[in-house]
Amino acid sequence: MSWGVDNLPYGVFSRGGEAPRVGVRYGDSVLDLAAALHDEVFAAPSLNPFMARGRAAWSDTRRLVQTKLTEDLSVTEQHLVPLDQVRLHLPFEVADYVDFYCSLDHASNVGKIFRPNSEPLPANWLHLPIGYHGRAGTVVVSGTPVRRPQGQLRAGVFGPCQKLDIEAELGFVVGVPSRHGFPAGPLEEHVFGVTLLNDWSARDIQAWEYVPLGPFLGKSFATSVSPWVTPLEALPRIPGRAQDPEPLDYLRRHGDWGLDIQVEVWLNGELVSRPPYSSMYWTPDQMLAHMTVNGASLRTGDLFASGTISGPEREQRGSLIELTWNGTDPIKLADGETRAFLQDGDTVTLRATAAGLTLGEVSGTVV
Repeated sequence: MSWGVDNLPYGVFSRGGEAPRVGVRYGDSVLDLAAALHDEVFAAPSLNPFMARGRAAWSDTRRLVQTKLTEDLSVTEQHLVPLDQVRLHLPFEVADYVDFYCSLDHASNVGKIFRPNSEPLPANWLHLPIGYHGRAGTVVVSGTPVRRPQGQLRAGVFGPCQKLDIEAELGFVVGVPSRHGFPAGPLEEHVFGVTLLNDWSARDIQAWEYVPLGPFLGKSFATSVSPWVTPLEALPRIPGRAQDPEPLDYLRRHGDWGLDIQVEVWLNGELVSRPPYSSMYWTPDQMLAHMTVNGASLRTGDLFASGTISGPEREQRGSLIELTWNGTDPIKLADGETRAFLQDGDTVTLRATAAGLTLGEVSGTVV
């Protein structure tokens, strides 16, 4: 059962006129944790208070819920609410948002597109996980419509984005803060779980603005996340991709933090790509180490994302700019239509599985 006791992702739900509160998904229902566990931390409208309790509390609660669902179901059944009776909300209050650029295949493709006569990768790419600060206030829950952004498209030209794109990513949700002025500790002591993430991108706005300081308006208008956060503890871990040159000491891996997650990109109900997260070059422990090595502190609710997930094959690319090679080779859909970039009314849905577990999907429609 993909939504069984080995999964148990957390979310925030409400029904009727009741206030939003925390639950875990089990099958086609949500377990009301405040009622089932008699713990008021789950009556909060976000996961932040619970996530701040730390790793021991996360693990203890997970085992308690698993026990109740397998050995005490007569008690918990009264607190299981059918999914079709609830509204799902943004699961955590986003404190800060950082987006990385961790796929070697994606970075190489984008480099070839934008710098065809130069080396695809910038000189620093193999030495550190490149990232930028996004906009926490425009992180929205799955199902929220995405309005086509406007901006400068080139010199003297302002208007609606003509190259609206998606980026299939994995987001990491921080529960435990770190001390300002000191690097963070191990990933598992800080990161509560993961969520599927679509970092919508206005490629024409981005191309005109990004030199010399990087993404700004081309990225800040919307980032969609799943309503479900899968605990880090539930995910199957594998060795990360081999790295050459060997990273500096602070980026050395300690343990396996590669993740065997298969992502799917669906456009208007049609599967167009299968990006493999296992192919990512930089792993989340390295992202966290780099993000805090200068003393920048973490806060409960911080979100950092992997950057576009892409593999070496065409059908494994996690963005339209790669899939269509910047619009020069459009996707052909089953109904005969083609897409270079997104049109108004298009719906993009990301889905993912990990060793039999299903991650909560994230979806958005362009308006």
